[in-house]
Parts: sequence; structure tokens; C-alpha cells
Amino acid sequence: MNKMKSYISRAVKIKKRIDEMATCSDDKIVLSRLFGTKSFLDCTLKIEAWMTNAGLQTHIDNIGNVRGRLESSNPNAKTLVIGSHYDTVINAGKFDGTLGVIAGVDIAENIIHQKKHLPFHLEIIAFSEEEGVRFGAAYMGSKVVASNFDHHVLELKDDNGMGVSEVLQSMKCNSALISGDAIPEKDWLAYLEIHIEQGPVLYEKNIPVGIVSAIAGQRRIEILFRGEAGHAGTVPMNMRRDALSAAAHFIVGVEEYASHERRNVIATVGKIVVPNAAGNVIAGDVFSTLDIRSSDEGRLAKAYESLYILCEEICRKRNIYFEWKLIMEMEPVACDDNLKSLLNQSIKGKNIEPVNLVSGAGHDAVIISKVAPVAMLFVKCFKGISHNLLENVEIEDIATAIEVADDFINRLASNS
Repeated sequence: MNKMKSYISRAVKIKKRIDEMATCSDDKIVLSRLFGTKSFLDCTLKIEAWMTNAGLQTHIDNIGNVRGRLESSNPNAKTLVIGSHYDTVINAGKFDGTLGVIAGVDIAENIIHQKKHLPFHLEIIAFSEEEGVRFGAAYMGSKVVASNFDHHVLELKDDNGMGVSEVLQSMKCNSALISGDAIPEKDWLAYLEIHIEQGPVLYEKNIPVGIVSAIAGQRRIEILFRGEAGHAGTVPMNMRRDALSAAAHFIVGVEEYASHERRNVIATVGKIVVPNAAGNVIAGDVFSTLDIRSSDEGRLAKAYESLYILCEEICRKRNIYFEWKLIMEMEPVACDDNLKSLLNQSIKGKNIEPVNLVSGAGHDAVIISKVAPVAMLFVKCFKGISHNLLENVEIEDIATAIEVADDFINRLASNS
């Protein structure tokens, strides 16, 4: 079998496994696989079995990360981690996260099959919780591995009142042992994440892979607007304290602020909840989220301050009480120059034009960057669509991604 056919064959296998993972869903109509659910646990066992069959030393740690390790003959060697996540948003696409997980397993399996001896340990990690959908706390899995886990997260509860600690117990994980699952900072060599672009640049340029130069910083906020509920037919318009009207005005203001072309900011109100809603009732309470992102820390901080002031002004004019709660804060991350250079060489070696991209989406690489040099390889995605059933990646582009990753590892090994 020639080299290209071999990579296509590997890509077909990766795609079949991603399709199989997509059958593990909380919903029978759309793909939703939230942390700690039955479908999530089913997927955990599939990944562990594939890692074991590849020849890796496997275990599931105390936050539910699935981990497969290939030891170097040098016991004092550092560790290269290849990883991504296997939880999803609600109504998800099947490649987000999972492509990086299964590509990592395939890369390790190929190294073992070829009996290559690496000068570093190799660990493939399927991170358990990156999206933060069920409990509102993202990056649980990678935070554990990076010694950055906040144990107060264990007290969080989902919409049904079930706590993180209870979910971990149902998964047969021991939250008291979480700190022992970290890779010490001194033991890290590097981190590589292979991920769909989740944007249209590679698709529009018809380029199979690209190099992530930086990952945007992010702030997530929960906002409560509290007015006064009332009868829709009897309370005069000029006497209303309508929480929903205040929230609506704020949402439009957020869009207008972020649409300013020179601000380099993206802002989204992605969730709004009106308790006890009815067609003939003025809303008393409204809960909403706000997501602000930028690759520039100064612009991110300015947007956060400006949107808080906007919310304050709207609520003051409408006599609405509001609560503003910052629930997540991530600084922008620059990917490692040396690792980017190695990826650049690997891509050029395949006669592909290197493209550098800033990721507007968050990734586990953000967390790992606090303890190790990180690199990300983006893979072309159909029209840049993600977090959507239409999310798709071509077999040929998967093949190119693993070929580039193989070459990258060889170059990293030569430099170690």
C-alpha cells in the first residue's frame, strides 16, 4: 500500500470511529453528550477500548478523562500529550473534539505498529468536560491534568439538582484523588491538539489544515434582570418594570457594541430564561448569559467594562434591579513559537500553503498552556459550520491532518 492510500485508510478508520461515537447521545434525534450521562459513560468505554487495542497503557482518571500512555525507554523523559474533548454541546456536530481524540489514538497506534522509539513519553487524553454545558463550568478535564482544578466546582448542581460530586461518584471516580491525576509542570514536553477550524477560512481557501497562532480570551457572565411581574392588560406602559424588555434592550446593545469593526470583539447572549412565563404576564425575572471574546486582552477587558456599564444604564432607566456574575475568565493564549515552526515545516513539506489562524473558540489548549507549550492544528470543516448537525470533515482532510501530525512528531523527536 502506498503512503497516500495508507493515510486514507487510517482516515476512514478515524471517521468510522467518530460515527460510532456519535451513536452515544442523550437524545435520539440530535447529538447531545453531556458530562456524566449514560451516553457519556458508553463513549468513555469505547475510547478506552480503542486505546487498549492500540497498545496503550490505559486508565480513566478521577474526573473521567480517558488516558492512554506510551512510555519512552528513557524513564526521565518528558511527556508529549495529544488530546481533545469528547463531551458535546446540546444539538452538536460529531467532529468537535472527537476528531482530535480519535486522531490521537490513531497516531499512537501507528507509532506502536511501526515500533518507533520516541525520546519522550506520549500520552493521548480524551478530556471529559470541555464545553461546560451541564454545570456551567468548562474545562474540568484539562484543569485536572494541568493542576488547575477548583474544588468548589464539586458543589455545582445541574438543572435537576444533581451535583458534580454525585456525578463523579456515579462514574466510580474519587473526587478526593483528583489532585493526583495532574501531570506535574516539570514533566511536560508539549501539548498538541488537532481540531476542526469552527470557522470558514480554510474552507473558503480550500486548504486542508492550518496553524493556530493564538486562542481568543473569553469571559462568561450570568445576568439576572429583576423587575416586577404584572398583568399584561392592566399595568400602564409607563408604569411597568418589565425585566424582559430590559434584557431585550441589552441584547441589542451587546450586538451593536460588538459589531463595531474596530473593536476586535465578539459578544453573544446565547441563553435567556423567563421563569413563570405566560403570554399575558409582564416578566418579573429574566436570566441570561453573556459571552465576550477577543484575542486582545486589553480590548476584552474594555468590552467587559463597557457592557457592564451598558447593562447598568439600561436597568437604571427602566427601574430594573440586576445582578452580574462573572463565571469564567480566560486570558488570550499565544501558541508556542517553536511548535508552530515545526508545524509550519511539516505543512510546507506536504506542499500546502501554511495559514495562521486565531481561534475564536475556546479549547483545552487554553488550560494546558499554563503548564506547557501548546500547538493546535486546525482541519478544514464544511463551510466552517460547528456546534451544528451539519458539521463535517472530508476523509482527505483527515488524512492530511494525521500525515502532518506524524511528521510533526518526527521533527519534535529529532529536536528532543
